[in-house]
Amino acid sequence: MQKKIRSAKDYALLTAKGMAMGAADVVPGVSGGTIAFITGIYDELLGSLKNLGPSALSILIKQGFNPFWQHINGWFLVAVFGGILISLKTFAALIMVALESHPLQVWGFFSGLILASIYLLYKSNPSFRVKEWLGLLIGASLVYAISISSPGQLAGDWWILFLGGFVAICAMILPGISGSFILLLVGLYPVFLNAINDFDIVSLASFGAGCFTGLLVFSKFLHWLLAKYYSVTVAVLTGFLVGSLNVTWPWKQVIQTTVNRHGEEIPIVQQNVLPDSYIQITGNDSLFISVCIFSLLGLMLVVSTEKLAELLKK
Repeated sequence: MQKKIRSAKDYALLTAKGMAMGAADVVPGVSGGTIAFITGIYDELLGSLKNLGPSALSILIKQGFNPFWQHINGWFLVAVFGGILISLKTFAALIMVALESHPLQVWGFFSGLILASIYLLYKSNPSFRVKEWLGLLIGASLVYAISISSPGQLAGDWWILFLGGFVAICAMILPGISGSFILLLVGLYPVFLNAINDFDIVSLASFGAGCFTGLLVFSKFLHWLLAKYYSVTVAVLTGFLVGSLNVTWPWKQVIQTTVNRHGEEIPIVQQNVLPDSYIQITGNDSLFISVCIFSLLGLMLVVSTEKLAELLKK
């Protein structure tokens, strides 16, 4: 990985890109890795993460801090992950409020974001052959099966949060599957948002330790996988997003609920229904036009972000 000489303006831009990644990672079904991919920092990010490990520790012990810092591309990582952390704290609170007050529109917005991400990943991998279509089908089927079979709510114990962080960070750095989507599938998404909003030190430390461990273990494997089997890997990731649309479908019938540690009732088993059926089952307005508008806004946001990224590259 070639190290770059950067100005303060460059690092400010990297922080802004990190903030965009953090905002994406809060949203179920939207990948921070996708944002890194379309803003042109994905290869450098993956290469920097790959260098975190025993070799970096050996350099630190034998050669000192400066060679270690250069080896891991330290200032780049500080800028990007600093932006991610700023955004996580800011957007977590906003999304919690939005989900409570306007759930149908928010899920419609999420669906639009995912549809746009599917388009971008397909666009980045135009040579779809039989094996790519098969990979897409496998990815979509896997995520769909998980989404309909998951109990939807795990306990918020520290070791579960550690495992959640481990898996979520692996998903986060993939250009196509969302870490928060994985948390949503296993029922840890509201626990994660509450931990950020309440600044729960134990929960955040457990989740952070899992994230760090996941980065060390998974980044090398992902770097190898994309280098050797790029088109098939991206096809599988695209399938993950296709399958995740089952999760973000706005109109749902609640089958079973549970009560979380804050005494709030949380749905754990739901099934998708058509807007007309939603009105009959719940007695609430389906807000069909409003949901479609927000879905379109989500789609336009991701596509316009890609266009802006292309302009910035030029």
